[in-house]
Amino acid sequence: MNPIGNVVLGLSLTFLCTALGSSLVFFFRGKGLSRRWNQLFLGFAAGVMFAASLFSLLLPAIETEVSYLPSIAVASLGLILGVLFLYLLDRVVPHLHVQEGKEEGIGRKRLKKTTKMFLAVTLHNVPEGLSVGIAYGVALLSNGDLSAALMAPLILAVGIGIQNLPEGAVVSLSMRQEMSAKKAFLYGTFSGMVEPLAGVVGLFLAYLAKPILPWALSFATGTMIYVIIEEMIPDMKEEPDSHFGLFAFLAGFVLMMVLDVTLG
Repeated sequence: MNPIGNVVLGLSLTFLCTALGSSLVFFFRGKGLSRRWNQLFLGFAAGVMFAASLFSLLLPAIETEVSYLPSIAVASLGLILGVLFLYLLDRVVPHLHVQEGKEEGIGRKRLKKTTKMFLAVTLHNVPEGLSVGIAYGVALLSNGDLSAALMAPLILAVGIGIQNLPEGAVVSLSMRQEMSAKKAFLYGTFSGMVEPLAGVVGLFLAYLAKPILPWALSFATGTMIYVIIEEMIPDMKEEPDSHFGLFAFLAGFVLMMVLDVTLG
């Protein structure tokens, strides 16, 4: 695959997976994916995303030399800023966590349930798209084999896409209770449109603004870690005695680590 095709595929893959997951609203009238499959999806995607955050985002940030601060300080501050940024968005933007039924944000009582569900998914899709875009920007700036370097962000996009499958299904199926299947599908699909848009922003941020590259890399790492710990890990361990999510996480982490080390 040529580099341009790889970038276009990676930036659009997460959105396409959200749309695919949302399309399940036409085939299921109930809850859709079983709890076990949801745990496996989330665990594997969380493992891929966590490994990619470390090897494709954080380590390059640490290895990027800057003149005004030690690189480890820049990476640490950027990571903290990324976590705090998404934490503040979580507290300010009104949204509803579908699976837990928990509402957060300012002014949430004035919004419809469907709007809050839409905002919840959209809110957490921004850092995912941003991370993929930044990872592609770093790959394009690499001095080695470009085709090999582009494998890491593509695998990251695949991991996020896997997570978006059940996410899109949960949103559309939940909205199906209050609207037609077609409208629920459109809501679920549109919630993923922010990912390729954020990906383009991340790509140009990393590729064109080289002086802030370590900040962008570590900031994206922080947002990814927040999503993994706050959203994915609790759901993949919904049943305390179940270890499907744990082993899926391990499989995803090892796969991403091996691919990043051997191909990156």
